[in-house]
Amino acid sequence: MPSRQIVERQPRMLDFRVEYRDRNVDVVLEDSCTVGEIKQILENELQIPVSKMLLKGWKTGDVEDSTVLKSLHLPKNNSLYVLTPDLPPPSSSSHAGALQESLNQNFMLIITHREVQREYNLNFSGSSTIQEVKRNVYDLTSIPVRHQLWEGWPASATDDSMCLAESGLSYPCHRLTVGRRSSPAQTREQSEEQSTDVHMVSDSDGDDFEDASEFGVDDGEVFGMASSALRKSPMMPENAENEGDALLQFTAEFSSRYGDCHPVFFIGSLEAAFQEAFYVKARDRKLLAIYLHHDESVLTNVFCSQMLCAESVVSYLSQNFITWAWDLTKDSNRARFLTMCNRHFGSVVAQTIRTQKTDQFPLFLIIMGKRSSNEVLNVIQGNTTVDELMMRLMAAVEIFTAQQQEDIKDEDEREARENVKREQDEAYRLSLEADRAKREAHEREMAEQFRLEQIRKEQEEEREAIRLSLEQALPPEPKEENAEPVSKLRIRTPSGEFLERRFLASSKLQIVFDFVASKGFPWDEFKLLSTFPRRDVTQLDPNKSLLEVKLFPQETLFLEAKE
Repeated sequence: MPSRQIVERQPRMLDFRVEYRDRNVDVVLEDSCTVGEIKQILENELQIPVSKMLLKGWKTGDVEDSTVLKSLHLPKNNSLYVLTPDLPPPSSSSHAGALQESLNQNFMLIITHREVQREYNLNFSGSSTIQEVKRNVYDLTSIPVRHQLWEGWPASATDDSMCLAESGLSYPCHRLTVGRRSSPAQTREQSEEQSTDVHMVSDSDGDDFEDASEFGVDDGEVFGMASSALRKSPMMPENAENEGDALLQFTAEFSSRYGDCHPVFFIGSLEAAFQEAFYVKARDRKLLAIYLHHDESVLTNVFCSQMLCAESVVSYLSQNFITWAWDLTKDSNRARFLTMCNRHFGSVVAQTIRTQKTDQFPLFLIIMGKRSSNEVLNVIQGNTTVDELMMRLMAAVEIFTAQQQEDIKDEDEREARENVKREQDEAYRLSLEADRAKREAHEREMAEQFRLEQIRKEQEEEREAIRLSLEQALPPEPKEENAEPVSKLRIRTPSGEFLERRFLASSKLQIVFDFVASKGFPWDEFKLLSTFPRRDVTQLDPNKSLLEVKLFPQETLFLEAKE
Protein backbone atom coordinates (compact mmCIF):
# COMPACT_ATOMS: atom_id res chain seq x y z
CA MET A 1 0.00 0.00 0.00
CA PRO A 2 2.76 2.61 0.68
CA SER A 3 4.10 2.08 -2.86
CA ARG A 4 0.70 2.81 -4.37
CA GLN A 5 0.53 6.17 -2.55
CA ILE A 6 3.97 7.20 -3.91
CA VAL A 7 2.90 6.47 -7.50
CA GLU A 8 -0.24 8.60 -7.10
CA ARG A 9 1.78 11.63 -5.93
CA GLN A 10 3.91 11.53 -9.13
CA PRO A 11 1.47 11.73 -12.09
CA ARG A 12 2.83 11.29 -15.61
CA MET A 13 3.04 14.50 -17.67
CA LEU A 14 2.35 14.50 -21.43
CA ASP A 15 3.54 17.13 -23.95
CA PHE A 16 1.41 18.03 -27.00
CA ARG A 17 2.45 20.21 -29.98
CA VAL A 18 -0.79 21.28 -31.72
CA GLU A 19 -0.70 22.87 -35.21
CA TYR A 20 -3.41 25.15 -36.61
CA ARG A 21 -2.80 26.90 -39.94
CA ASP A 22 0.37 28.93 -39.33
CA ARG A 23 0.33 28.64 -35.52
CA ASN A 24 1.76 26.11 -33.04
CA VAL A 25 0.43 25.73 -29.48
CA ASP A 26 2.26 23.74 -26.79
CA VAL A 27 0.06 22.01 -24.18
CA VAL A 28 1.32 20.10 -21.10
CA LEU A 29 -1.20 17.97 -19.15
CA GLU A 30 -1.30 15.06 -16.72
CA ASP A 31 -2.29 11.75 -18.20
CA SER A 32 -5.32 11.78 -15.89
CA CYS A 33 -6.87 14.64 -17.94
CA THR A 34 -9.30 14.17 -20.84
CA VAL A 35 -9.22 15.06 -24.52
CA GLY A 36 -11.90 17.70 -23.85
CA GLU A 37 -9.57 19.54 -21.49
CA ILE A 38 -7.02 19.88 -24.31
CA LYS A 39 -9.75 21.41 -26.51
CA GLN A 40 -10.68 23.89 -23.78
CA ILE A 41 -7.07 25.09 -23.60
CA LEU A 42 -6.95 25.40 -27.40
CA GLU A 43 -10.22 27.37 -27.36
CA ASN A 44 -8.54 30.04 -25.20
CA GLU A 45 -5.35 30.08 -27.28
CA LEU A 46 -6.83 29.97 -30.81
CA GLN A 47 -10.20 31.69 -30.14
CA ILE A 48 -12.03 28.76 -31.80
CA PRO A 49 -15.18 27.32 -30.17
CA VAL A 50 -14.81 23.71 -29.06
CA SER A 51 -17.91 22.84 -31.09
CA LYS A 52 -16.15 24.00 -34.31
CA MET A 53 -12.90 22.18 -33.58
CA LEU A 54 -11.72 18.75 -34.80
CA LEU A 55 -8.60 17.51 -33.00
CA LYS A 56 -6.73 15.08 -35.24
CA GLY A 57 -3.47 13.10 -35.16
CA TRP A 58 -4.27 10.45 -32.50
CA LYS A 59 -2.45 7.16 -33.04
CA THR A 60 -5.63 5.22 -32.27
CA GLY A 61 -7.86 7.23 -34.64
CA ASP A 62 -10.63 9.64 -33.60
CA VAL A 63 -11.35 9.80 -29.87
CA GLU A 64 -14.20 11.21 -27.76
CA ASP A 65 -13.81 14.36 -25.65
CA SER A 66 -14.41 12.30 -22.50
CA THR A 67 -11.51 9.93 -23.25
CA VAL A 68 -8.88 9.90 -20.49
CA LEU A 69 -5.37 10.38 -21.91
CA LYS A 70 -3.97 7.59 -19.74
CA SER A 71 -6.19 5.06 -21.51
CA LEU A 72 -4.59 5.94 -24.89
CA HIS A 73 -1.11 4.77 -23.76
CA LEU A 74 0.54 7.86 -25.31
CA PRO A 75 4.29 8.61 -25.41
CA LYS A 76 5.58 11.65 -23.56
CA ASN A 77 5.78 13.85 -26.71
CA ASN A 78 2.83 14.00 -29.12
CA SER A 79 1.91 15.96 -32.27
CA LEU A 80 -1.71 16.86 -33.10
CA TYR A 81 -3.44 19.24 -35.50
CA VAL A 82 -6.73 21.16 -35.52
CA LEU A 83 -9.23 21.25 -38.40
CA THR A 84 -12.09 23.79 -38.63
CA PRO A 85 -14.16 22.77 -41.66
CA ASP A 86 -17.10 24.96 -40.56
CA LEU A 87 -15.03 28.16 -40.40
CA PRO A 88 -14.15 30.10 -43.60
CA PRO A 89 -10.42 30.59 -44.38
CA PRO A 90 -9.01 34.12 -43.88
CA SER A 91 -9.22 36.28 -47.01
CA SER A 92 -8.49 39.90 -47.85
CA SER A 93 -11.21 42.34 -48.83
CA SER A 94 -11.60 42.90 -52.56
CA HIS A 95 -12.63 46.49 -51.85
CA ALA A 96 -9.36 47.14 -50.01
CA GLY A 97 -7.44 45.69 -52.95
CA ALA A 98 -9.23 47.93 -55.44
CA LEU A 99 -8.61 50.99 -53.25
CA GLN A 100 -4.92 50.14 -52.96
CA GLU A 101 -4.71 49.86 -56.75
CA SER A 102 -6.35 53.29 -57.14
CA LEU A 103 -3.90 54.82 -54.66
CA ASN A 104 -1.03 53.76 -56.92
CA GLN A 105 -2.59 55.27 -60.07
CA ASN A 106 -1.90 58.78 -61.44
CA PHE A 107 -4.79 61.14 -62.22
CA MET A 108 -4.52 63.85 -64.89
CA LEU A 109 -6.49 66.92 -63.75
CA ILE A 110 -7.28 69.41 -66.56
CA ILE A 111 -8.00 72.62 -64.59
CA THR A 112 -9.35 75.74 -66.28
CA HIS A 113 -8.73 79.10 -64.61
CA ARG A 114 -12.05 80.83 -65.34
CA GLU A 115 -10.96 84.51 -65.07
CA VAL A 116 -7.99 84.29 -67.45
CA GLN A 117 -9.26 81.35 -69.52
CA ARG A 118 -6.03 79.46 -68.99
CA GLU A 119 -5.79 75.65 -68.77
CA TYR A 120 -3.37 73.65 -66.60
CA ASN A 121 -2.63 69.93 -66.98
CA LEU A 122 -1.52 68.58 -63.59
CA ASN A 123 -0.60 65.03 -62.61
CA PHE A 124 -1.42 63.76 -59.10
CA SER A 125 -1.08 60.34 -57.51
CA GLY A 126 -4.20 58.66 -56.16
CA SER A 127 -2.87 59.13 -52.62
CA SER A 128 -2.80 62.95 -52.96
CA THR A 129 -5.57 64.80 -51.16
CA ILE A 130 -8.05 67.36 -52.50
CA GLN A 131 -6.39 69.89 -50.19
CA GLU A 132 -3.03 69.32 -51.90
CA VAL A 133 -4.63 69.94 -55.30
CA LYS A 134 -6.11 73.23 -54.07
CA ARG A 135 -2.78 74.33 -52.63
CA ASN A 136 -1.02 73.58 -55.90
CA VAL A 137 -3.66 75.58 -57.77
CA TYR A 138 -3.02 78.44 -55.35
CA ASP A 139 0.68 78.29 -56.35
CA LEU A 140 -0.34 78.59 -60.05
CA THR A 141 -3.25 81.03 -59.91
CA SER A 142 -2.54 83.01 -56.69
CA ILE A 143 -6.14 82.34 -55.62
CA PRO A 144 -5.99 81.39 -51.91
CA VAL A 145 -7.74 78.14 -51.05
CA ARG A 146 -10.43 79.94 -49.06
CA HIS A 147 -11.30 82.09 -52.10
CA GLN A 148 -11.35 79.27 -54.66
CA LEU A 149 -14.71 78.49 -56.28
CA TRP A 150 -14.72 75.06 -57.97
CA GLU A 151 -16.85 73.30 -60.52
CA GLY A 152 -16.54 69.65 -61.57
CA TRP A 153 -15.78 67.85 -58.33
CA PRO A 154 -17.81 64.61 -57.89
CA ALA A 155 -20.64 64.66 -55.35
CA SER A 156 -18.70 62.20 -53.20
CA ALA A 157 -15.79 64.66 -52.80
CA THR A 158 -17.15 66.27 -49.65
CA ASP A 159 -13.97 66.57 -47.57
CA ASP A 160 -10.68 68.27 -48.55
CA SER A 161 -8.74 65.63 -46.58
CA MET A 162 -10.10 62.90 -48.89
CA CYS A 163 -7.56 61.33 -51.25
CA LEU A 164 -8.22 61.45 -55.00
CA ALA A 165 -8.59 57.65 -55.22
CA GLU A 166 -11.66 57.86 -52.93
CA SER A 167 -13.18 61.03 -54.33
CA GLY A 168 -14.83 59.47 -57.42
CA LEU A 169 -12.76 61.30 -60.05
CA SER A 170 -12.85 60.00 -63.61
CA TYR A 171 -9.74 57.99 -64.46
CA PRO A 172 -7.33 58.74 -66.08
CA CYS A 173 -8.46 62.35 -66.85
CA HIS A 174 -10.90 64.66 -65.10
CA ARG A 175 -11.87 68.26 -65.96
CA LEU A 176 -12.30 70.95 -63.29
CA THR A 177 -12.86 74.72 -63.34
CA VAL A 178 -11.65 77.16 -60.70
CA GLY A 179 -12.32 80.84 -60.18
CA ARG A 180 -12.15 83.46 -57.45
CA ARG A 181 -15.07 83.43 -55.03
CA SER A 182 -17.12 86.64 -55.00
CA SER A 183 -17.60 88.55 -51.77
CA PRO A 184 -20.98 87.93 -50.04
CA ALA A 185 -21.43 91.67 -49.63
CA GLN A 186 -21.42 92.33 -53.38
CA THR A 187 -24.74 94.02 -54.05
CA ARG A 188 -23.58 96.92 -56.18
CA GLU A 189 -23.36 97.30 -59.90
CA GLN A 190 -20.86 95.41 -62.05
CA SER A 191 -18.27 98.19 -62.05
CA GLU A 192 -18.60 98.61 -58.29
CA GLU A 193 -18.38 94.85 -57.80
CA GLN A 194 -15.14 94.73 -59.76
CA SER A 195 -13.74 97.62 -57.74
CA THR A 196 -14.80 95.98 -54.48
CA ASP A 197 -13.25 92.67 -55.53
CA VAL A 198 -9.94 94.30 -56.43
CA HIS A 199 -9.92 96.21 -53.18
CA MET A 200 -10.61 93.03 -51.15
CA VAL A 201 -7.82 91.08 -52.84
CA SER A 202 -5.44 94.00 -52.53
CA ASP A 203 -6.07 94.24 -48.78
CA SER A 204 -6.00 90.57 -47.84
CA ASP A 205 -3.74 89.00 -50.44
CA GLY A 206 -1.66 91.80 -51.85
CA ASP A 207 1.37 89.64 -52.58
CA ASP A 208 -0.81 87.06 -54.29
CA PHE A 209 -2.46 89.63 -56.50
CA GLU A 210 0.75 91.35 -57.59
CA ASP A 211 2.05 88.31 -59.45
CA ALA A 212 -1.31 87.45 -61.02
CA SER A 213 -0.19 89.18 -64.21
CA GLU A 214 2.58 86.64 -64.45
CA PHE A 215 0.03 84.15 -65.79
CA GLY A 216 -1.25 86.54 -68.46
CA VAL A 217 0.41 87.33 -71.79
CA ASP A 218 3.00 90.01 -70.99
CA ASP A 219 6.22 91.14 -72.63
CA GLY A 220 8.33 88.61 -70.80
CA GLU A 221 6.11 85.80 -71.97
CA VAL A 222 6.36 86.99 -75.58
CA PHE A 223 10.15 86.97 -75.38
CA GLY A 224 10.04 83.59 -73.70
CA MET A 225 7.84 82.15 -76.41
CA ALA A 226 10.13 83.51 -79.10
CA SER A 227 13.27 82.13 -77.50
CA SER A 228 11.74 78.78 -76.54
CA ALA A 229 10.51 78.27 -80.09
CA LEU A 230 14.15 78.10 -81.21
CA ARG A 231 14.97 75.30 -78.80
CA LYS A 232 14.59 71.65 -79.70
CA SER A 233 13.45 70.32 -76.29
CA PRO A 234 12.54 71.68 -72.84
CA MET A 235 15.00 71.64 -69.97
CA MET A 236 12.76 69.31 -68.00
CA PRO A 237 9.74 67.16 -68.93
CA GLU A 238 6.33 68.48 -67.98
CA ASN A 239 4.72 66.80 -64.94
CA ALA A 240 8.08 65.28 -64.01
CA GLU A 241 7.34 62.30 -61.77
CA ASN A 242 10.86 61.10 -60.99
CA GLU A 243 13.14 63.91 -59.89
CA GLY A 244 16.29 61.93 -60.71
CA ASP A 245 15.16 61.32 -64.31
CA ALA A 246 14.12 64.96 -64.66
CA LEU A 247 17.58 66.13 -63.48
CA LEU A 248 19.28 63.78 -65.96
CA GLN A 249 17.37 65.46 -68.82
CA PHE A 250 18.07 68.88 -67.33
CA THR A 251 21.83 68.20 -67.23
CA ALA A 252 21.89 66.81 -70.76
CA GLU A 253 19.90 69.75 -72.18
CA PHE A 254 21.98 72.28 -70.22
CA SER A 255 25.18 70.77 -71.67
CA SER A 256 23.79 70.86 -75.21
CA ARG A 257 22.86 74.55 -74.86
CA TYR A 258 25.75 76.00 -72.85
CA GLY A 259 28.62 73.52 -73.19
CA ASP A 260 30.24 71.00 -70.85
CA CYS A 261 31.80 73.57 -68.51
CA HIS A 262 28.97 73.98 -66.04
CA PRO A 263 28.23 73.17 -62.39
CA VAL A 264 27.86 69.49 -61.50
CA PHE A 265 24.13 69.19 -60.87
CA PHE A 266 23.14 66.69 -58.20
CA ILE A 267 21.07 63.86 -59.73
CA GLY A 268 18.31 62.90 -57.32
CA SER A 269 15.48 64.27 -55.24
CA LEU A 270 15.71 67.45 -53.18
CA GLU A 271 15.55 65.32 -50.02
CA ALA A 272 18.54 63.31 -51.28
CA ALA A 273 20.44 66.56 -51.91
CA PHE A 274 19.73 67.57 -48.29
CA GLN A 275 21.15 64.25 -47.12
CA GLU A 276 24.28 64.71 -49.23
CA ALA A 277 24.89 68.31 -48.08
CA PHE A 278 23.72 68.45 -44.46
CA TYR A 279 23.23 65.01 -42.89
CA VAL A 280 26.87 63.90 -42.81
CA LYS A 281 29.74 64.54 -40.41
CA ALA A 282 30.34 68.24 -39.72
CA ARG A 283 33.70 68.20 -41.55
CA ASP A 284 32.05 66.87 -44.72
CA ARG A 285 29.05 69.22 -44.85
CA LYS A 286 28.53 71.73 -47.65
CA LEU A 287 26.15 74.50 -48.59
CA LEU A 288 23.25 73.64 -50.90
CA ALA A 289 22.81 75.80 -54.01
CA ILE A 290 19.44 75.51 -55.76
CA TYR A 291 19.40 76.84 -59.32
CA LEU A 292 15.87 77.73 -60.54
CA HIS A 293 15.72 77.92 -64.34
CA HIS A 294 13.04 79.68 -66.43
CA ASP A 295 13.16 79.55 -70.23
CA GLU A 296 10.81 82.53 -70.69
CA SER A 297 13.11 84.97 -68.92
CA VAL A 298 15.27 87.23 -71.13
CA LEU A 299 18.08 86.91 -68.53
CA THR A 300 18.38 83.12 -68.69
CA ASN A 301 20.80 82.78 -71.62
CA VAL A 302 23.14 85.50 -70.34
CA PHE A 303 23.15 84.17 -66.76
CA CYS A 304 23.80 80.56 -67.80
CA SER A 305 26.42 81.19 -70.49
CA GLN A 306 28.39 84.04 -68.91
CA MET A 307 28.03 83.53 -65.14
CA LEU A 308 26.92 80.03 -64.24
CA CYS A 309 29.34 78.48 -66.74
CA ALA A 310 32.30 80.71 -65.81
CA GLU A 311 35.26 78.56 -64.74
CA SER A 312 35.75 80.44 -61.46
CA VAL A 313 32.08 79.96 -60.52
CA VAL A 314 32.04 76.30 -61.59
CA SER A 315 35.21 75.55 -59.57
CA TYR A 316 33.99 77.40 -56.47
CA LEU A 317 30.59 75.69 -56.55
CA SER A 318 32.23 72.28 -56.96
CA GLN A 319 34.46 72.80 -53.88
CA ASN A 320 31.93 74.33 -51.50
CA PHE A 321 28.41 73.49 -52.66
CA ILE A 322 26.04 70.68 -53.59
CA THR A 323 24.21 72.15 -56.61
CA TRP A 324 20.63 71.06 -57.35
CA ALA A 325 18.50 72.46 -60.20
CA TRP A 326 14.85 72.69 -61.21
CA ASP A 327 13.01 74.16 -64.20
CA LEU A 328 10.03 76.41 -63.42
CA THR A 329 9.04 77.05 -67.04
CA LYS A 330 6.11 74.59 -66.99
CA ASP A 331 3.22 75.33 -64.64
CA SER A 332 3.09 71.79 -63.27
CA ASN A 333 6.81 71.78 -62.45
CA ARG A 334 6.53 75.22 -60.88
CA ALA A 335 3.65 74.04 -58.69
CA ARG A 336 5.59 70.96 -57.63
CA PHE A 337 8.67 72.96 -56.62
CA LEU A 338 6.59 75.48 -54.65
CA THR A 339 5.06 72.56 -52.75
CA MET A 340 8.54 71.18 -52.00
CA CYS A 341 9.72 74.66 -51.02
CA ASN A 342 6.81 75.16 -48.64
CA ARG A 343 7.50 71.79 -47.00
CA HIS A 344 11.26 72.25 -46.57
CA PHE A 345 11.74 76.00 -46.13
CA GLY A 346 8.38 77.33 -45.01
CA SER A 347 5.69 79.54 -46.48
CA VAL A 348 7.79 82.74 -46.39
CA VAL A 349 10.41 81.39 -48.81
CA ALA A 350 7.70 79.82 -50.99
CA GLN A 351 5.89 83.19 -51.14
CA THR A 352 9.15 84.96 -52.03
CA ILE A 353 9.70 82.67 -55.01
CA ARG A 354 6.03 82.80 -56.00
CA THR A 355 6.09 86.60 -56.23
CA GLN A 356 9.20 86.76 -58.44
CA LYS A 357 8.49 88.15 -61.89
CA THR A 358 9.44 86.05 -64.90
CA ASP A 359 12.23 88.48 -65.90
CA GLN A 360 13.75 88.23 -62.41
CA PHE A 361 14.67 84.61 -63.12
CA PRO A 362 16.88 82.62 -63.02
CA LEU A 363 17.21 82.43 -59.22
CA PHE A 364 20.04 81.02 -57.16
CA LEU A 365 19.09 79.95 -53.62
CA ILE A 366 21.89 79.42 -51.06
CA ILE A 367 20.76 77.04 -48.29
CA MET A 368 22.59 76.24 -45.05
CA GLY A 369 21.57 73.27 -42.93
CA LYS A 370 21.01 73.93 -39.23
CA ARG A 371 20.22 71.66 -36.32
CA SER A 372 16.47 72.24 -36.35
CA SER A 373 15.76 73.71 -39.81
CA ASN A 374 17.20 74.71 -43.17
CA GLU A 375 18.06 78.41 -43.50
CA VAL A 376 17.98 80.31 -46.81
CA LEU A 377 21.07 82.54 -46.63
CA ASN A 378 20.61 84.32 -49.94
CA VAL A 379 18.36 84.55 -53.00
CA ILE A 380 20.42 85.71 -56.01
CA GLN A 381 18.45 86.99 -59.02
CA GLY A 382 19.49 86.64 -62.64
CA ASN A 383 20.35 90.33 -63.16
CA THR A 384 23.83 90.13 -61.61
CA THR A 385 27.48 89.96 -62.66
CA VAL A 386 30.16 87.30 -62.24
CA ASP A 387 31.99 89.37 -59.62
CA GLU A 388 28.83 90.05 -57.64
CA LEU A 389 27.82 86.38 -57.86
CA MET A 390 31.25 85.27 -56.59
CA MET A 391 31.17 87.81 -53.75
CA ARG A 392 27.75 86.61 -52.58
CA LEU A 393 28.82 82.97 -52.84
CA MET A 394 31.99 83.71 -50.82
CA ALA A 395 29.99 85.62 -48.19
CA ALA A 396 27.69 82.65 -47.79
CA VAL A 397 30.69 80.28 -47.46
CA GLU A 398 32.20 82.58 -44.80
CA ILE A 399 29.01 82.40 -42.73
CA PHE A 400 28.82 78.64 -43.28
CA THR A 401 32.48 78.09 -42.30
CA ALA A 402 32.02 79.86 -38.96
CA GLN A 403 28.99 77.72 -38.22
CA GLN A 404 30.80 74.58 -39.42
CA GLN A 405 33.71 75.16 -37.01
CA GLU A 406 31.27 75.34 -34.10
CA ASP A 407 29.55 72.20 -35.32
CA ILE A 408 32.89 70.37 -35.64
CA LYS A 409 33.84 71.36 -32.10
CA ASP A 410 30.46 70.25 -30.75
CA GLU A 411 30.65 67.02 -32.73
CA ASP A 412 34.17 66.22 -31.47
CA GLU A 413 33.11 66.86 -27.87
CA ARG A 414 30.01 64.75 -28.35
CA GLU A 415 32.02 61.91 -29.91
CA ALA A 416 34.49 62.04 -27.02
CA ARG A 417 31.61 61.79 -24.53
CA GLU A 418 30.06 58.99 -26.54
CA ASN A 419 33.39 57.12 -26.66
CA VAL A 420 33.71 57.32 -22.88
CA LYS A 421 30.11 56.22 -22.51
CA ARG A 422 30.66 53.35 -24.99
CA GLU A 423 33.72 52.19 -23.03
CA GLN A 424 31.76 52.35 -19.79
CA ASP A 425 28.83 50.55 -21.39
CA GLU A 426 31.16 47.89 -22.80
CA ALA A 427 32.81 47.35 -19.42
CA TYR A 428 29.37 47.16 -17.81
CA ARG A 429 28.18 44.76 -20.50
CA LEU A 430 31.20 42.49 -20.00
CA SER A 431 30.61 42.58 -16.24
CA LEU A 432 26.96 41.65 -16.76
CA GLU A 433 27.94 38.84 -19.13
CA ALA A 434 30.47 37.49 -16.61
CA ASP A 435 27.86 37.64 -13.84
CA ARG A 436 25.29 36.03 -16.10
CA ALA A 437 27.75 33.30 -17.11
CA LYS A 438 28.48 32.55 -13.45
CA ARG A 439 24.81 32.57 -12.60
CA GLU A 440 23.97 30.32 -15.55
CA ALA A 441 26.80 27.92 -14.65
CA HIS A 442 25.54 27.79 -11.07
CA GLU A 443 21.98 27.27 -12.27
CA ARG A 444 23.13 24.48 -14.60
CA GLU A 445 25.02 22.87 -11.75
CA MET A 446 22.01 23.12 -9.44
CA ALA A 447 19.74 21.82 -12.20
CA GLU A 448 22.09 18.87 -12.79
CA GLN A 449 22.22 18.12 -9.09
CA PHE A 450 18.44 18.33 -8.92
CA ARG A 451 18.13 16.05 -11.94
CA LEU A 452 20.49 13.48 -10.47
CA GLU A 453 18.70 13.70 -7.13
CA GLN A 454 15.38 13.17 -8.88
CA ILE A 455 16.78 10.14 -10.72
CA ARG A 456 18.15 8.78 -7.47
CA LYS A 457 14.82 9.29 -5.71
CA GLU A 458 12.94 7.70 -8.56
CA GLN A 459 15.31 4.71 -8.52
CA GLU A 460 14.98 4.40 -4.74
CA GLU A 461 11.21 4.64 -4.95
CA GLU A 462 11.17 2.05 -7.70
CA ARG A 463 13.41 -0.29 -5.69
CA GLU A 464 11.31 0.27 -2.59
CA ALA A 465 8.14 -0.50 -4.55
CA ILE A 466 9.70 -3.70 -5.88
CA ARG A 467 10.92 -4.66 -2.40
CA LEU A 468 7.51 -4.13 -0.86
CA SER A 469 5.78 -6.08 -3.61
CA LEU A 470 8.24 -8.98 -3.11
CA GLU A 471 7.79 -8.83 0.65
CA GLN A 472 4.01 -8.99 0.29
CA ALA A 473 4.25 -11.84 -2.18
CA LEU A 474 6.38 -14.04 0.15
CA PRO A 475 4.59 -17.08 1.61
CA PRO A 476 4.23 -17.01 5.39
CA GLU A 477 7.19 -18.31 7.43
CA PRO A 478 6.48 -21.91 8.62
CA LYS A 479 6.60 -22.73 12.30
CA GLU A 480 9.40 -24.88 13.76
CA GLU A 481 6.96 -27.67 14.54
CA ASN A 482 5.54 -28.29 11.13
CA ALA A 483 4.23 -31.44 9.48
CA GLU A 484 6.42 -30.75 6.45
CA PRO A 485 10.22 -30.66 6.54
CA VAL A 486 11.52 -27.16 7.32
CA SER A 487 14.87 -25.64 6.28
CA LYS A 488 16.39 -22.93 8.44
CA LEU A 489 18.65 -20.47 6.62
CA ARG A 490 21.01 -17.99 8.20
CA ILE A 491 22.27 -15.29 5.76
CA ARG A 492 25.13 -12.91 6.55
CA THR A 493 24.89 -9.45 4.92
CA PRO A 494 27.94 -7.38 3.77
CA SER A 495 27.53 -5.18 6.88
CA GLY A 496 27.91 -8.22 9.18
CA GLU A 497 24.27 -8.55 10.18
CA PHE A 498 22.40 -11.83 9.85
CA LEU A 499 19.04 -12.55 8.27
CA GLU A 500 17.31 -15.64 9.59
CA ARG A 501 14.19 -17.34 8.29
CA ARG A 502 12.55 -20.72 8.00
CA PHE A 503 11.39 -22.10 4.66
CA LEU A 504 9.60 -25.28 3.68
CA ALA A 505 12.11 -27.72 2.27
CA SER A 506 9.85 -28.04 -0.74
CA SER A 507 9.94 -24.28 -1.41
CA LYS A 508 11.65 -23.14 -4.59
CA LEU A 509 15.02 -21.43 -4.44
CA GLN A 510 13.35 -18.33 -6.06
CA ILE A 511 11.50 -17.69 -2.76
CA VAL A 512 14.89 -17.37 -0.99
CA PHE A 513 16.03 -14.90 -3.67
CA ASP A 514 12.79 -12.91 -3.21
CA PHE A 515 13.28 -12.88 0.55
CA VAL A 516 16.83 -11.57 0.23
CA ALA A 517 15.64 -8.92 -2.32
CA SER A 518 12.82 -7.84 0.02
CA LYS A 519 15.52 -7.01 2.56
CA GLY A 520 17.26 -4.66 0.11
CA PHE A 521 19.64 -7.07 -1.63
CA PRO A 522 18.27 -7.77 -5.14
CA TRP A 523 19.76 -10.86 -6.71
CA ASP A 524 20.86 -8.94 -9.83
CA GLU A 525 23.20 -6.83 -7.61
CA PHE A 526 24.24 -9.41 -5.03
CA LYS A 527 25.24 -13.05 -5.16
CA LEU A 528 24.39 -15.58 -2.48
CA LEU A 529 27.28 -17.89 -1.54
CA SER A 530 27.52 -21.06 0.58
CA THR A 531 30.63 -21.89 2.60
CA PHE A 532 31.15 -25.68 2.56
CA PRO A 533 31.42 -26.36 -0.25
CA ARG A 534 31.83 -22.79 -1.58
CA ARG A 535 29.40 -22.23 -4.38
CA ASP A 536 27.35 -19.41 -5.93
CA VAL A 537 23.75 -20.25 -5.10
CA THR A 538 22.43 -17.53 -7.44
CA GLN A 539 23.79 -19.57 -10.36
CA LEU A 540 21.53 -22.53 -9.49
CA ASP A 541 18.15 -23.20 -11.03
CA PRO A 542 15.67 -21.01 -9.08
CA ASN A 543 12.82 -23.45 -9.78
CA LYS A 544 14.50 -26.26 -7.80
CA SER A 545 13.51 -26.88 -4.18
CA LEU A 546 15.74 -26.20 -1.21
CA LEU A 547 15.94 -29.90 -0.63
CA GLU A 548 17.20 -30.47 -4.19
CA VAL A 549 19.93 -27.85 -3.92
CA LYS A 550 20.96 -29.25 -0.52
CA LEU A 551 19.97 -26.26 1.60
CA PHE A 552 18.38 -28.54 4.19
CA PRO A 553 17.85 -28.82 7.10
CA GLN A 554 19.89 -25.69 7.82
CA GLU A 555 22.55 -23.68 6.10
CA THR A 556 24.59 -20.55 6.62
CA LEU A 557 24.97 -18.34 3.56
CA PHE A 558 26.54 -14.92 2.97
CA LEU A 559 25.83 -12.07 0.57
CA GLU A 560 28.49 -10.52 -1.62
CA ALA A 561 28.04 -7.57 -4.02
CA LYS A 562 28.53 -8.37 -7.67
CA GLU A 563 31.28 -6.55 -9.50
